Amino acid sequence: MRVGAVVLTTAAFLSSMWCMGQQAQSTGPSQADSSTVSSDGTAYVTRVVPVPTTISPQAQKMLARPMSDVAVPESLQHRREHTDEWQARAGEAFRAMYPVNVSARTIAGVPTRVIDPLSIPIAKRSRVLINLHGGGFNSDSGSLTESIPVAFMSQTKVVAVLYRLAPEHPFPAAVDDAVAVYRELLKSYKPQDIGVFGTSAGAILTGEVAVKLRQLALPLPGALGIFSGMGDFSQNGDSQALYSLEGLSGHLDPPTPKPQSKNEYAGKVDLKDPVLSPLYADLHGFPPTLFLTSGRDMLLSGTTILHRAFLRAGVDAQIVVFEGLPHAFWNNETLPETKEANQIMTGFFDKHLGKR
Repeated sequence: MRVGAVVLTTAAFLSSMWCMGQQAQSTGPSQADSSTVSSDGTAYVTRVVPVPTTISPQAQKMLARPMSDVAVPESLQHRREHTDEWQARAGEAFRAMYPVNVSARTIAGVPTRVIDPLSIPIAKRSRVLINLHGGGFNSDSGSLTESIPVAFMSQTKVVAVLYRLAPEHPFPAAVDDAVAVYRELLKSYKPQDIGVFGTSAGAILTGEVAVKLRQLALPLPGALGIFSGMGDFSQNGDSQALYSLEGLSGHLDPPTPKPQSKNEYAGKVDLKDPVLSPLYADLHGFPPTLFLTSGRDMLLSGTTILHRAFLRAGVDAQIVVFEGLPHAFWNNETLPETKEANQIMTGFFDKHLGKR
């Protein structure tokens, strides 16, 4: 169990013990910082990492929460039930801060949540945002928490797509659902007035949808938001060997030296398929894109790698990295950094929608 300052023992590239499913053992706080790099580049690292004073007091308190490293097995059904319950509670907490109307609507045969600001200025009634929620592609951990503050702050309607979930519906089911909703919204909105964004799995899906839209010769949206995502299922990023969902706290399943040839979301598709893994797609001409991640995000590597690919393709792509915080921290309504992150997101869409 780790509290406050964290003693980190890990390997940048996995040892044979990790491949057998055994975890590296944490050392006591009295041991000095050390590191050893073997001939094959494997790094065996022990570091004492204090709670940073560069983040808000609320964030410092969050990082200092006692959390066991022991794995707690959870069935998919229980995960979905637990996630749905949390999303409902957190959604209400966000609504108390950011009053909006939330309604259920089926668009192009796809269930959605439509989040409407209580009032929308005339200048913003011609635009819409599409949210693709996080949740590991197998649950919904963001259709409310990702959409409510963005709708309120941007004074813009948000359509959260409740796409089909894996493993029952592997790739490209989620992409197809998102594209279907986008097609339908094109009947009422100009493409330059549509923004698409998502967190975690939804961030990955955002890039996938953009590639698929190009394949279908559909007009691309006015802006994209890729918030803690990645664009390559065929390789592990460095941060996946360092951080769990909770950053330096909680259980970590170290990645295998090479990704599994198949996974529940990808199904039987080649892991370098350009829609599944946009890193291998032609990204030239993509719309302005905001990337957002954080210093202890397990997808920090994936986000930065995809951002650089966008830059190489000449895309107007910017990245914001928050100090010291874990994966998708903006789902926590108690943090000042959450408000700041949502302000950055909405400011980006305000700047770029309707400009192309």
